[in-house]
Amino acid sequence: MSAAPVNRIIPYSSVDGPGNRTVFFFQGCNFNCGYCHNPETIGLCSNCGACVSVCPTGAIRMEDGVVRYRREVCCGCDACLCACPRSASPKVDWMEPEEGIELLRQYRPFIRGVTVSGGECTLRRAFVIRLFEGAKEMGLHTLMDSNGNYDFSADEPLLRVCDGVMLDVKCVNAKAHRALTGRENDLVLKSLSFLASAGKLEEVRTVVVPDLLPNEDTVRRVCEKLSPHWRQGARIGYKLIRFRPLGVRANYRSVAVPDMQTMDALSRIALDAGCPRVLVV
Repeated sequence: MSAAPVNRIIPYSSVDGPGNRTVFFFQGCNFNCGYCHNPETIGLCSNCGACVSVCPTGAIRMEDGVVRYRREVCCGCDACLCACPRSASPKVDWMEPEEGIELLRQYRPFIRGVTVSGGECTLRRAFVIRLFEGAKEMGLHTLMDSNGNYDFSADEPLLRVCDGVMLDVKCVNAKAHRALTGRENDLVLKSLSFLASAGKLEEVRTVVVPDLLPNEDTVRRVCEKLSPHWRQGARIGYKLIRFRPLGVRANYRSVAVPDMQTMDALSRIALDAGCPRVLVV
């Protein structure tokens, strides 16, 4: 099945890879991060109907046991997202890749590339491959924004049409990673090494969460893995993201935002290891 649940599409973005890009955000993720800033993208709708009664405009209805969404009458209050017990959204469009390619044709005069994100984009492999094939025919640059819980080394067809991966490395310590995401990080670390060796690692991203995660350990160990590639001229960037308690679950809303002294110290670790470009956001 190549159709995929698309949570939203940003026609023009300058923060999801180099240049102006169209970004597809898929619904569904195989991680359950405690600090997720978009927790409504994690699950898939089970048609339980919890969202129907709270919708003030009738944009969400139950029809023949299936939750239906009418975008044209939605007021954007997000009451449905708050009511969902599965961290899901009823405001999802199931889209065929050819529909995505047609959108890219419309945006082509104004964009340099396309990025797929999530949720988790590797869960929608068939859609991504066909979308990227269409993008390549238009001369567009292709990027994936992934949590890395995927064996990229076993998927040559995907890598053939993907110019690079922006990889989230949330935590190198296995126990802390399991506590944060509910999953192991073996594949993430394998992806880090493999993609760097294959010349397909565009950027590494780490969210810095004070007190709850061993942030310095993660940055140091990521840099240990990437330092040999940087010395050989690889232009792999490292984006260090300050945790912000916006849109997160209740138990993370009281977590402090890391100060710039902390971020500067982590940035210095990466620069000293030879990272050619560190971005603190």
